[in-house]
Amino acid sequence: MTGPLVPFREIVLKVHSRCDLACDHCYIYEHADQSWRTRPKSISDEAISWTARRLAEHASEHALDSMSVILHGGEPLLAGPARLRRVCEELTSALDGIAELDLRIHTNGVQLSPRYLDLFDAFGVKVGISLDGDRAANDRHRVFANGRSSHPLVLRAVELLHSDRYRHLDLGLLCTIDIRNDPAAVFDALAELDPPRVDFLLPHATWDEPPPRPDGSPTAYADWLLAVFDRWSEHGQKVPVRLFESVLSTLSGGPSLTESLGLAPTDLVVIETDGQIEQVDSLKSAYEGAAATGFDVFHHAFDEVAAHPGVRTRQLGLAGVSETCRSCPVVRSCGGGLYTHRYRSSSGFDNPSVYCHDLAALVRGIEARTAAVTVSPALADRHELIAEQHDLTRTLLAGLHDVLDGRGGVRWDEAWELAGVLEASGEGAAGLDHVLAHPYARTWLLDVMEGLRAERPEAVGQALRLSSYVAAAAVRSGLDLPVPADYRDGRLFLPTLGELRVAGPGEDGRVRVRAAGDGLSVQRGDGGERRIVLRGADSPDWLPVRDFAAVGAPRLALDDLDPYRDCFGAPAAPRLGQAAAEAWIESVGGAWRLLEQAAPEQAADATKSLTTLTPTGPGRNTKRSHGYGAMGLVLTEDTQELALGLLRGLRRTRLQALLDLTDLYALDGAWEYAIPWDRNTKVPFSGLLADTYERVGLSFLVPGFLDGVSEALDMMEGAAEPTVGGMRILKALRAEAEGVHGATGMNIPMNAVDQEPVR
Repeated sequence: MTGPLVPFREIVLKVHSRCDLACDHCYIYEHADQSWRTRPKSISDEAISWTARRLAEHASEHALDSMSVILHGGEPLLAGPARLRRVCEELTSALDGIAELDLRIHTNGVQLSPRYLDLFDAFGVKVGISLDGDRAANDRHRVFANGRSSHPLVLRAVELLHSDRYRHLDLGLLCTIDIRNDPAAVFDALAELDPPRVDFLLPHATWDEPPPRPDGSPTAYADWLLAVFDRWSEHGQKVPVRLFESVLSTLSGGPSLTESLGLAPTDLVVIETDGQIEQVDSLKSAYEGAAATGFDVFHHAFDEVAAHPGVRTRQLGLAGVSETCRSCPVVRSCGGGLYTHRYRSSSGFDNPSVYCHDLAALVRGIEARTAAVTVSPALADRHELIAEQHDLTRTLLAGLHDVLDGRGGVRWDEAWELAGVLEASGEGAAGLDHVLAHPYARTWLLDVMEGLRAERPEAVGQALRLSSYVAAAAVRSGLDLPVPADYRDGRLFLPTLGELRVAGPGEDGRVRVRAAGDGLSVQRGDGGERRIVLRGADSPDWLPVRDFAAVGAPRLALDDLDPYRDCFGAPAAPRLGQAAAEAWIESVGGAWRLLEQAAPEQAADATKSLTTLTPTGPGRNTKRSHGYGAMGLVLTEDTQELALGLLRGLRRTRLQALLDLTDLYALDGAWEYAIPWDRNTKVPFSGLLADTYERVGLSFLVPGFLDGVSEALDMMEGAAEPTVGGMRILKALRAEAEGVHGATGMNIPMNAVDQEPVR
């Protein structure tokens, strides 16, 4: 086993090893491992003290900010209030000043009373209660030894826990599934109790002892759970259901929320009443001694347990599931199922879950039911994409303000306050929107945030460029608002407007900038004032950001000035002379007309979303992120090459804009794929998606780029990585690829194009 040890953050502490119910589906008493018979009924003082010591030792060693301890059994309330108080006192005292202690208890509720709840209130112990639904469902398994129903007593416990005095202690309900019960009746009974959460648990089973399937259906448990899901949705999903929320999370690229699903490494260990340290308790369903480690709290630290091969196996994530699971497209959501449920005596745990078909059907069923509401609207709506991109930039700016936390001093505060003044004015807000929507404002923000995280000494100074953005916004708004702005090396750059020579090289300082007629006024500290016409020609002191004026092309900014424009795969070209700029603009205009002829839909989309072109030169460059709407385009007058560059840039920027806002895949890098158009090269899912997305776009001009695309889409559609949104993109790509040929392909030779794929 390789990789660092995963520290334990959750401890299940068995405080009593017997139970007052005789549930016939209990893994402790009714399944393969019968070690409970030899353990003391109640945990000893010595075991409590050593457990507390080991917890503190482990939390300190790994600098854990919190640890969760679940008091368990048997039935933990049988330990009695005095013993439970001793447990709470010892654990709380041991972790005081080291880590926050999250205490919980899982009980059948039969013994619950104010005496216990007052104790739990004193130590902040949250209470989870087991209840399998209505009386008919609950009494199918959860009864006393004489067959008497436990249901009335459990309802009384829930009612007591929900009283105003104790409601804050309520952790929720745990329901073990029996597919013979009516799913709607079970859910309704649980939801009626208004719990803060419901956990549905598959009954523990293995390939040697498979779960009951009365009708023989391989998806009977999925069918039952999907019926509950439908009922849950009909009720507005008001009661949180961990199992469903976990699947929805993983389908959208998020983490699993339960141990029974997902690939997150386990960080749980069990301490028995005799101080023995065991693996996850459910392993008792597999075989006698399956959970044993050979360690105990009296002689062994938790790090020794964390290195146990059985524990390490459950911390391997994708590498810890069977080969069958690794190649399954739902493995990211189901995680191969609960480790215990994979057991078969002939092959150990190297198998899919005994609930494999159920888990696959459950994930696909939830995906089919929720795809429309879980996909970001930005995937299908250009206006939503642009709006969310603007929101992202503003969120980053607000985040920068918080991260600076006063380090920007008076100059930052002044610029921030003036931005607020602009925001409060209709014209000012429009000007600020325009400047912050400039794609390279995002590059500036991300660069500063990275610098602050890395504690680069120049980062705070870079943050103070905010004054230039505010000044540019005020000028664009035409408001009579003087804005102090910093210049560096004698030059003042106003984003989206241009660059002004204010002083000699090497000089830094401040000037006041304000709108003035069709330009701006710049006043220095010595009282001198200069007026600049914004759209004038280049002069020794003023270089404006040019408007793109090619015939047939949309109105764009030709930005070869912004200090943060160098964010493409090729280095940004220096400022173009007037003749060179006009020649390049004319060539790009010709390329745009070619693009409109070959790919009218993409050209129309670009007309509404593309705002900025930056010429790039030869060579390679480290890419940095920028906001939606910018494109780096090679500095050439070759119309065909420029047309392909436009398409390539449009595809790259749109895909990146989507990835900025939503997860299209997860677990990137867990698998590698041979590229159909270059089988000697293997890439992660992200690389294959980027290559394919780009090639479909380029095929409108060069149909040969479609070679291998269908095979690539087949691979990705059958992969585990794509989220619901990712699958939507793949479906759209396939439809787009199938509609490329006919009258659209321009049939430019393949050798006229740099075919290097995206990385």
